[in-house]
Amino acid sequence: MRPLEGLNVVAVEQAVAAPYCTARLADAGARVCKIERPTGDFARGYDSVARGQSSYFVWLNRGKESHVLDLAQDEGRAHLAEMIAGADVLVQNLKPGAMGRMGLDPAALCARHPRLIACSISGYGEGGPMAERKAYDLLIQAESGLASITGGPESPARVGISVVDIATGAAAHSAILEALIARGITGRGCHIAVSMFDVIADWLAVPLLQAEGGQPPARVGLSHPSIAPYGAFAAADGRVFLISIQSDREWTIFCREILEEPELAEDPMFQNNVARVQNRAETDALVRAAFARHEGAALEARLAAADVAFAAVNDMAGLSAHPHLRRAQVDTPAGPVAIPAPPALFDGTARALGPVPAIGEVP
Repeated sequence: MRPLEGLNVVAVEQAVAAPYCTARLADAGARVCKIERPTGDFARGYDSVARGQSSYFVWLNRGKESHVLDLAQDEGRAHLAEMIAGADVLVQNLKPGAMGRMGLDPAALCARHPRLIACSISGYGEGGPMAERKAYDLLIQAESGLASITGGPESPARVGISVVDIATGAAAHSAILEALIARGITGRGCHIAVSMFDVIADWLAVPLLQAEGGQPPARVGLSHPSIAPYGAFAAADGRVFLISIQSDREWTIFCREILEEPELAEDPMFQNNVARVQNRAETDALVRAAFARHEGAALEARLAAADVAFAAVNDMAGLSAHPHLRRAQVDTPAGPVAIPAPPALFDGTARALGPVPAIGEVP
């Protein structure tokens, strides 16, 4: 038995953040009733690479039921109200105020149904000067300042995945689980509000504090703004390795085993991380020269033998063939699709994932 079996979730959701949250609830056994407009969640049309279907939709909507309701009509709103009355959890990421205009304000619903846990996901929160503004992942990456610390020196960049949406879905998921625990103690639900801006601002605590402390982080591409050496370097045959030296003890070993210049561990320019960051160009030059003396296979063996933290700089083909990539199969209306497996194993076992519904499909 999965831990959330018997839990009824109504999801008035679209795109990524809320579906990420409810997919995790479905994986744990909850019955997730996804409310779709007659044309479907617009994420169904993001691309067509997964057997002719959207990769986003296949990934984020496994194990759910699809209930088609026209919420512009009284009948659709009445049906939704009836579903919510029998639900344990409501998740919604419509524009702030939209549920209220339908007579289904989440806070009012919680007052009416004391055991209901309602989670509202928005861009900037329920109030404030930007509450009504449309908010998508990349917009929040830019507005929050995340893009300003991403990429190389030449320009800001987008994080390569929908990191704000995913982080927000994860935050909503954990908040709902906390509320379920609290309800088990008190018997009462609550209204949870999670904004994309708040979530990523929380994640940006370190660079924010650094900037406010007079040391704003620079964009350094595949390097770390606060640690050196921590970056990508090429071997003689062009293979690129990303290395990380986290302590002065590791630096001493690195100087002896990889740089083959043990005296550098005591050099005032390099003897601690603060000095190495201040002299990053010189530090990186030493690493570049040492790496260029060895072919990739030999360098990899030396790094492993010295217990240096390193990684290959892979692309998606590298991930696809990676020996540590676990796959999970989900059934879809167009046939099975293999996706990366959810990360948690329970007593060493991965959970089976439910099928992805067609529009209006209720198994």
